[in-house]
Amino acid sequence: MYNWQQQDWRQFRFNEAEFTGIALEFMALAGEGQGSIQNLSVNTQHESIITLLVKEALKTSAIEGEYLSREDLVSSIQRNLGYAPHSLKSKDMRVEGIATLLVKARENFNDDLTEAQLFEWHKLLMLGNNQINVGQYRSHTEPMQVVSGTIGKEVIHFEAPPSAQVREEMQLFLEWFNETKRKGKQYIPNLLIRASIAHLYFETIHPFEDGNGRLGRIIAEKALAQGLKRPLLMSLSFAIEADKKSYYEALKQAQRTNDLTKWIYFFSETILKSQQEFIGTINFICKKAVFFDRHQSQLNEAQLKAINRMLEEGENEFVGGMNAKKYQSIAHVSKATATRHLQDLVAKGILVSLNGGRTTNYRVNLA
Repeated sequence: MYNWQQQDWRQFRFNEAEFTGIALEFMALAGEGQGSIQNLSVNTQHESIITLLVKEALKTSAIEGEYLSREDLVSSIQRNLGYAPHSLKSKDMRVEGIATLLVKARENFNDDLTEAQLFEWHKLLMLGNNQINVGQYRSHTEPMQVVSGTIGKEVIHFEAPPSAQVREEMQLFLEWFNETKRKGKQYIPNLLIRASIAHLYFETIHPFEDGNGRLGRIIAEKALAQGLKRPLLMSLSFAIEADKKSYYEALKQAQRTNDLTKWIYFFSETILKSQQEFIGTINFICKKAVFFDRHQSQLNEAQLKAINRMLEEGENEFVGGMNAKKYQSIAHVSKATATRHLQDLVAKGILVSLNGGRTTNYRVNLA
């Protein structure tokens, strides 16, 4: 029997005292991240926010099996933030939709969550999707199920409340979300508890035909931002995507009980990992800024293009390191030129050789 079918549905149980320590740890990390970004130059602050939103867009889409262009996302997010207002729109409507959505959600974090806002978010998320009804709750009569496996051997992991119950369930959810923010009978002062329950509660109702996971993550981030009283500096989707299997298993178990202690612990740990990862991102961006201040005048156009590509996704995300073949492809030069350029970068201490012989790979020396 699922949580919403049980007599104590919505009477969520948890031991608040258990989560005081982890909430304090999160607040300290959030303060560290805020302090770090405030000490950066304006341009580097902008780069940090863009990096954060691009990472969130890429990872929240990847969780659902969608893969978007990083370059298009950077351009669209820059435009939505007003950093590059005249940049061209992407031809990929999914990119335009998710970029606009993430910026809007960030800017309006302290607003109450409303049905109209959710419908607008859903329209943006599903931009270009003509296969489903967008900007409205599901209304189909067949069960809304989370299923895996091949045809004829399907495994049902969860079944949400029938469509006929969705509007009432969502009205109660929105009341709960907004009332738990305010100091009253339902107030939840621990922001990790509130965000954890908000995500699970929304995912259980599963109100839309598609996009529930992505919207549920944005709702959790909204709850955290409201608790911090400032826009969130972390990508929740990054930590979830890093271990999707554990996330889905924890969600599955939580949707079978209204005792949410285990779920809150799991989700709080995920939030903590997200905040720690963002601090790592800030440190990397600072190291990158120092690196280019020191070396940019030593790089020709092709070398600069290759180095930028290596550092585009973070210090350790350019899989396999650079080699002559990759350099040729990125910089559009001959093999001989690629080899000469790479040797020059090693001689200047800009790249470090990882191994020798025919399989030589290189990484950027950010030390």
